[in-house]
Amino acid sequence: MERLDKDSMKLYLVTDSTGLTEALFLEKIERALKGGVTMVQIREKDKSTREYMELGKKVHEITRKYGVPLIVDDRVDVAMAIGAEGVHLGQSDMPVDIARMIVGDKMIIGATTKTVEQAKIACEQGADYLGVGAIYPTTTKVKTVLTSVDTLKDICRAVPIPANAIGGLNSSNLQILKGAPIAGICVVSAIMKSEDPEKAARDLLEAAKTI
Repeated sequence: MERLDKDSMKLYLVTDSTGLTEALFLEKIERALKGGVTMVQIREKDKSTREYMELGKKVHEITRKYGVPLIVDDRVDVAMAIGAEGVHLGQSDMPVDIARMIVGDKMIIGATTKTVEQAKIACEQGADYLGVGAIYPTTTKVKTVLTSVDTLKDICRAVPIPANAIGGLNSSNLQILKGAPIAGICVVSAIMKSEDPEKAARDLLEAAKTI
């Protein structure tokens, strides 16, 4: 049975709570979901395990209302504790094959990859999808290494699992991805820093149709 509905990859929101009250953070996520976000990853680099869990539970209540999978960044334990649909692992996180042994067959596992070799390894180890980038420099606190669109295309063609582009993407610059056989796009600031996350999500979905 497929763990991942590929349609859920179209517009993948990675959250950023920097500078936001909890209430505004949760409101932005809900408005983004109303606008058409198809998957949400909660990413919290600075919270304690308990804080991460408590916030994750609140986000999960919202994503469940919209039938959208919740992915937890980095933390297999937090993902399992809150009953999230998946976990996303970077190159410095737990290896995909170890995570798969821990979470079993039902949970979605995503992996960040920047090279064809990394993509093939993640796929062989049991990843369900890939996040590839950063395509553009980002304003998030995550360290970024730029990935060319040619490498993105090579990764998409090298593995059978869906891949999404990530990194500095917004509705005005998606044309750079034209011709890349991606499943969708991942965004952070384009939605989280928008005054109207619902409209931002709609605009991104519309722009994505042209790539």
